[in-house]
Amino acid sequence: MSRLLGIGECMVELSACGDGRYRLGFAGDTFNSVWYARQLVGSSLETAYLTAIGDDIYSARMARFIKDQGIIPELTICAGGSVGLYLITLRDGEREFSYWRGDSAARRLADGLETLPGIGDGDLVYFSGITLAILPEAGRNRLIAAIRQARRTGSGVAFDPNIRRRLWSDCAQMRRWIMAGAAAAEIVLPSFADEAACFGDQNPRKTAERYMNEGAKLVVVKDGAGPVYVQSAAEAFTVQPDPVAEVIDSTAAGDSFNAGALVTLHQGGGEEAAVRAGCAVARQVITASGALVPVEPELNFPAASGRKR
Repeated sequence: MSRLLGIGECMVELSACGDGRYRLGFAGDTFNSVWYARQLVGSSLETAYLTAIGDDIYSARMARFIKDQGIIPELTICAGGSVGLYLITLRDGEREFSYWRGDSAARRLADGLETLPGIGDGDLVYFSGITLAILPEAGRNRLIAAIRQARRTGSGVAFDPNIRRRLWSDCAQMRRWIMAGAAAAEIVLPSFADEAACFGDQNPRKTAERYMNEGAKLVVVKDGAGPVYVQSAAEAFTVQPDPVAEVIDSTAAGDSFNAGALVTLHQGGGEEAAVRAGCAVARQVITASGALVPVEPELNFPAASGRKR
């Protein structure tokens, strides 16, 4: 059985219940994608998550939650450490985040890391710009070296730049490491609004070309409700997502899209089918509240409607 290994930070999530109270859960960008992948394909794909946690009560609850979701926890336990926390505030369906993550044990997930656990030929590794942002410089270098080693042993690698300016000390550092992460990957899954703000891209095609020039084999540029732009060495095309009547909560829209797209590609589906799967999953997620929303698998689609070259 092949394995999907997500790498990053899972955090305590506090989300509003609508009555002045907050619900406690666990979520984080790459973890969300692995969780949705598990929802979509069940036990036909082994899902695992690599991070670091502390030895306090909330770290223990997180480890138990990950395992209970059918995801294999690949954890480093940091004595005296804890996990990060964030709070979601919604305004007209758009989320605003407040973070408390300065002492998160996940910043040490690459300490001593040489190879990725359980990864070999035919497996898939998935990480993000947030994964890189929370690590110290030495940790970033170790992680990318381990990811490059995984590629040499036949694993696929996917990267979502998921640019968060506040996590970086300056823009030059952010751009350098985002491009370094992309250079280690075969599949890059950027969001155009972030890329335009960070790199000054004029349109999604410019974003795709920049990552293709860095060595990516496939770039899928998300653009909210706008067309998804897809570019590979063979072709470029767009797919228009179906509209939704009302966006309740856009939290994890990109994470769930990535899950649908990646598991479709990993199971042998084509690029257009992967984009449609990603759109279908995200469409379910944004019409409910929270980062982790139960979804119905929708991985098979008609061949061509809505595609533009």
